[in-house]
Amino acid sequence: MAKKNCTRSGCKDVFRAFLVKNAQYDGGWEIPRMKPEDAAPKRLISFSKALRHSDPCAWVHFFEDDASIERLWNRPRMYLPVLKRYAGVISPDYSLYRDMPLVMQANNVYRGRALGHWLQENGVRVIPNIRFGDERTYGFCCAGIEPGGTIAIGSHGCIKGREDRRYFKQGLSAVMERLRPQRLIVYGCAPDDIFSSYRDSGIPILQFDSEFALSRKAVSA
Repeated sequence: MAKKNCTRSGCKDVFRAFLVKNAQYDGGWEIPRMKPEDAAPKRLISFSKALRHSDPCAWVHFFEDDASIERLWNRPRMYLPVLKRYAGVISPDYSLYRDMPLVMQANNVYRGRALGHWLQENGVRVIPNIRFGDERTYGFCCAGIEPGGTIAIGSHGCIKGREDRRYFKQGLSAVMERLRPQRLIVYGCAPDDIFSSYRDSGIPILQFDSEFALSRKAVSA
């Protein structure tokens, strides 16, 4: 059952409760809910590059090292005007490593949803990003996301090894079954052995090469 957020007056906001003001929480982990988004980005730009450039038709993504996007969590109000210059954003992608304590993985999902909710409250279009680990994360990785909208995932760096590929394929299957998205955005490669069944079922997949892959193509050109 969804639960309304409440705040306490007279307390220093060390937990960044302002991010979830007016939010409703989902599931036993109480992950903030986000509104569904129907969007088909034509171009993506990384958060780091978005700070130095301007492309009003691009969507900002956060498929970067956690250290590069931590500043958004620490000072979101500072970066809000920057993000508003763009068509929208894909919600922050905080890591869920399988060897991280589960509570830290849940917290990273919480942080991405909290920022996504806050950005939506401030007039920014936001496509929810779904990050998952092993089967222990399936209970909260989709929390706060309504089925049937557009979602994004990152495959870059997640499917190189056989074991990583297996975990990714299983996790993606769980996400697709629960969220039944109308459109899937993939940052990184989208090989047929993982994505063909979703394409065949009629789900549009918008694939964007990672910046690493683009740099390799530029060198070999």
